[in-house]
Amino acid sequence: MARGSSYGEKSDLPPSVVTPQMNIPRRATRVLPEVRVEEEEEKETRIDPIKTRLTTPIPNTRLARRPSVPLRHEISSPLERHRSWLNPFIICLVCVIIGIIVAASAGIFQRNDNAQIVPYNGQSFPIQLGGSVSAFNTWENSTGPIPAKTAIPTPVKGSGSYRVLGAPTITADFINKVLASYNSPAAGKGQALYDYGVKYGIDPVFALAFFMHESLFGTTGVARTTLSLGNLRCIPTRPCIFKNIGGFAQMYSWEDGFEQWYKLIRNLYVAQWGLVTVDQIIPVYAPSSDHNDVAAYIRSLKHEIDTWHAGILRP
Repeated sequence: MARGSSYGEKSDLPPSVVTPQMNIPRRATRVLPEVRVEEEEEKETRIDPIKTRLTTPIPNTRLARRPSVPLRHEISSPLERHRSWLNPFIICLVCVIIGIIVAASAGIFQRNDNAQIVPYNGQSFPIQLGGSVSAFNTWENSTGPIPAKTAIPTPVKGSGSYRVLGAPTITADFINKVLASYNSPAAGKGQALYDYGVKYGIDPVFALAFFMHESLFGTTGVARTTLSLGNLRCIPTRPCIFKNIGGFAQMYSWEDGFEQWYKLIRNLYVAQWGLVTVDQIIPVYAPSSDHNDVAAYIRSLKHEIDTWHAGILRP
């Protein structure tokens, strides 16, 4: 009968020989130091780098390697800081420029051929200055008396019409005495006043009378600066000053002021408009619309002329 186990049976193999343990000499072995409990605990608590590497999620090395840099504040541009008021300012400026352009365009298109020659804002005096541009060019560009458009009637002797045309009735020396008696800044220039009268065919006694009535021979009013015998308003060929009170032509000298007045009377009032007497000239030269007393102006001129014709220096 077969047995299910071989335990308990004698083995057929010979018995093994047991070598007795020998004592190993001490010099053949190295004595290990004692392991301290603290070291064992540290080993137990030490993190295994392999396990940590497997269990810890891998950080983003691209971010981890970048050095930490403090965030910088963005520097805003100067325009950005002023945008709250700069935009409305630019809009208003553009509107003003557009308005000026529109106003200037409207003024240009509304001009007509009879434009006045006064180049400033305010009240204009086109008749005294020469009326239209063509009329101004006619008398201003002349270098002497021009032919009259209509025949000038011959004066009647003793009529007392006070016609401005004619030969001198006073001398240059008498003119100088009158100017000196009033301490005029134009004193000593009587010869120039006389010569221009001869050149344009106007009796210089009328120029002297206008000079006295307008500025007391250059001692009062704007004539002290403008050097204008008749206080002429602005004309394109001379600087325009005192615009705040209507504007007056600045003459280059007293002699220039004398000639401008003679040219105006001779080549505009007489030659183009046919006005030859004081009674005809003054209502146009000094109209009541300019706050002038026309009748008093005429009486004053006639009185001064009569006084000088009598040889008296001061009317």
